[in-house]
Amino acid sequence: MNTSRLDVKKTYKLYIGGNFVRSESGRYLPAKSATGAHLDNICHASRKDFRDAVVVARAAAAGWANKSAYLRGQILYRAAEMLQNRAGELVAEITRSTGVRPAQAKREVTLAIDRLVHFAGWTDKYSQVFGSVNPVASSHFNFTTPEPTGVVVVLAPDEPSLLPLVSLVAPVILSGNAVIVVASERHPLPAATFAEILATSDLPGGVVNLLTGKRSELVTHIASHMDVNAIVDGTGDVQLSAKMQGGTAINLKRYAKHALAPADWFASKAEDPYWILDSVELKTAWHPIGL
Repeated sequence: MNTSRLDVKKTYKLYIGGNFVRSESGRYLPAKSATGAHLDNICHASRKDFRDAVVVARAAAAGWANKSAYLRGQILYRAAEMLQNRAGELVAEITRSTGVRPAQAKREVTLAIDRLVHFAGWTDKYSQVFGSVNPVASSHFNFTTPEPTGVVVVLAPDEPSLLPLVSLVAPVILSGNAVIVVASERHPLPAATFAEILATSDLPGGVVNLLTGKRSELVTHIASHMDVNAIVDGTGDVQLSAKMQGGTAINLKRYAKHALAPADWFASKAEDPYWILDSVELKTAWHPIGL
């Protein structure tokens, strides 16, 4: 009697609006290891999937921005707690996906946890640091305060597979923005597992949405979409960067490039609080001084 059985591959879904959904196109891609072994499957996100993600991100942005800075910090801290609870699973996912040693994968996961905690601490501080009370030659108070810009697209690099994603997303959402993340094209499974972790945290659905698939099929739509306010690009891909900047020149959405060397994602460069400014607008208000 033959006791061998077929290995059932997991198909990781897209994460849109707090739900795990299949691509509307029905397309899937094999997720392969560094040696080319077929690990599992991922959804191949389409233009329609991206547009759906923008709609739910826009719907979630206002409620998220209206939460108190303290509460947003607590929710990000809760996400770090959930990430720590499933650290072993992520270490295994990074190891089998990228081929790095378990010790290196553990270091990456540990830093991802620490980075979430780091940026969680900025939710109730960035306004004081980047805002100002401006001297004016009239009987007014003049205040400049940073406010979230709205919907932001984050493109994660391929390596490392998890830490850059966390490092790019956290400074965007802490101010009240909602994001659509385009995961690593080469090693998407750690990002997909991270989405499963976010789904069990207190983060409201739609604040973080995750797409997997081919970046080249999405960048034109990302750059041209009129309801996307900013793009944060960590890919380091010169051709994709040129396409996105060309598109943003037409509709004037903001573009920020944070393409670091793989080793730099483990250093203090990747926890720069000035990255918060990539996705906030500095607004000035005048108020008359009462007698």
